[in-house]
Amino acid sequence: MTAIMIYHIRSKYTAVGRKEIVMFFWMYAVIELLAMLLDSGLIPTSSGAYPWFAAVYTGLVAAAYCCILINGFVGFQFAEDGTPLSLWVLRLSCLAIFGISFFIAIATFKGFAGFSYTNVVGLWVIYILWPVICVVIYVVSQLILVFRTLDDRWPIGDIVFGAAFFAIAQVLLFAFSTTICDAIKHYIDGLFFFTLCMLLSVMMVYKYWDSITKEDLEFSVGSKQAVWEVKDPLLAQPTGAMSDYPEDDASNYHGGAPASLVGGLSGQQFYNQGLSQSKVAGMGIGYGAGGGGGRGYPPSDGRY
Repeated sequence: MTAIMIYHIRSKYTAVGRKEIVMFFWMYAVIELLAMLLDSGLIPTSSGAYPWFAAVYTGLVAAAYCCILINGFVGFQFAEDGTPLSLWVLRLSCLAIFGISFFIAIATFKGFAGFSYTNVVGLWVIYILWPVICVVIYVVSQLILVFRTLDDRWPIGDIVFGAAFFAIAQVLLFAFSTTICDAIKHYIDGLFFFTLCMLLSVMMVYKYWDSITKEDLEFSVGSKQAVWEVKDPLLAQPTGAMSDYPEDDASNYHGGAPASLVGGLSGQQFYNQGLSQSKVAGMGIGYGAGGGGGRGYPPSDGRY
């Protein structure tokens, strides 16, 4: 499902905040991959690598909430979306939150730098309090954006459903996980329903973003490539008998019509006409006034 959402986001080439929001979905995909490794027992809790993977997971979760928080302000155009400024502010902020959260988590697991696994206040802040703060700010900012800039009020429903699924997920995980586990005889616990509700919440984020962004169809990216048709007759028309300009294809050297001079006669025609007139003059047949000798081409040696 995450791959489908990423594909549709990337296909909306001209949508506002496309590059920023797709980063959130990539991070969500990596988080779920790590969650499968940790929750399924593929990496056992007794393994020495488990604390490090858990710390990476904790850092990515905190960074993902930072990403969605910053995405909440992309629509206000404090910095133009898709520009290096917008993208690098997002990337560096997420990297900073990831580094801080990773350090707190691994320090708590290993018990150094003043942290201890018996005192988990730091983990509580970055894993519970920080996500709630980010979600509240994101929801409020998007409500302001919808009411101030959009005529359509339907995106509010996506925001409400997304926030509701997020709240239900937290309640199921932290309040009713043990109850669910005992009721279903330890087959599943609250973590299963937490993951499902979080997926629905992320889907509502995508649905909301898709509903408030419109794409310029002139520059849209589709599955079919554009077919370019040549309209210039000089490029599209064939040469030869079907050409609209046969005189451009004919040549003296290929039996075509001879090139014309001023008056409609070619050089060859004018020369032949002069020869015929010279023969007539030599036979004593005049063509001028008073029956005088004719003038032909080429001119005779006699004066005239």
